[in-house]
Amino acid sequence: MSLKPQLEAIIYAADTPVSLDQIYSLVKDSLLAAAPGIEPAEIKSRLRATLEELIADYSTASHGIEIRQVAGGYRMSTKPEQHDVVRAFAKSLKPPFRLSLPALETLAVIAYKQPVTVPEISEIRGVDSGGVIATLLDRKLITTAGRKAVIGRPILYKTSKEFLLRFGLKDVNELPSMEEFEKLMAESFQSDRLAAGSDPAEAASTSRIEATEVATNSSELPSASESSAETGEHSEPERAATKEEERPDETQAPATVNPE
Repeated sequence: MSLKPQLEAIIYAADTPVSLDQIYSLVKDSLLAAAPGIEPAEIKSRLRATLEELIADYSTASHGIEIRQVAGGYRMSTKPEQHDVVRAFAKSLKPPFRLSLPALETLAVIAYKQPVTVPEISEIRGVDSGGVIATLLDRKLITTAGRKAVIGRPILYKTSKEFLLRFGLKDVNELPSMEEFEKLMAESFQSDRLAAGSDPAEAASTSRIEATEVATNSSELPSASESSAETGEHSEPERAATKEEERPDETQAPATVNPE
C-alpha cells in the first residue's frame, strides 16, 4: 500500500495532532515488510518527505482543509478563508467556546510573559487575577511550571498544549504581536456586539477593549509602571497620596454656593 494514503488516513482519524513518532510506530512494520533491512532513520526520512507532499497537496485552492503542524504533531484543519462558513456551522451544533474579557486578558499576559506568577499577572493587569487563574486552569488552557525562587515561592504558570490546540498554534513563537492581538480582540467583540444587537453590556465590553488598545500599543505587554503612566491609573499608595493632596484644608472656610 502507498505510504501517502496511510498517513492521510491517520491524520484525518486522529482526535489530536499526531506526532512523527506516533506515525512511525504505526507504519514501520508495513515498511519493513515491503523493504526488509531499512533503517529507522531512513523510514523517518521517508515519512517527513511524504508528509511534506501531503501538506503541499492540501495547500492548493481545490481543498478547503489543510494539514498543519500544531502542538508538536500534524492535524487537519479548515483553511482561514473557510472559517466564516465553518464558524456558522459550528454555532449551529454547540455553544461556542468563549472566554470573558478578564480571562482573555489574563491568558494574554501568561502567553506573552510565561512563566509568570499570579502577583506578577495582577501587577500588570492592575486587578487581582487569582479567580481568573482558576477558570483558565479548569479550561486546561494553562498549567503550572514549578515555583519561582523568591520569598514565598509562588507558583509559576504557563500556557498548556490545550492552549496551542485551541488557537491552532505550532508553538508560542507563532503568537501574534500585541498590536495584532488587540486588533483580533476588538474585531471579535465588535462582531459579537453586532450579532447581539445594541446590548449595553456588550457596548461596555467593546469600549473597554478600545481603551485597552490605547494602553497596549507595543510589541510587549507593558509593565505595571508603564501601564500606570499610559492610562493615568495609580497604585494604591499613589491614589492615597493623591486623595490626601486633594483633601481641602480643614482650616479653610467652606466654599460658598451661588444660588443662581
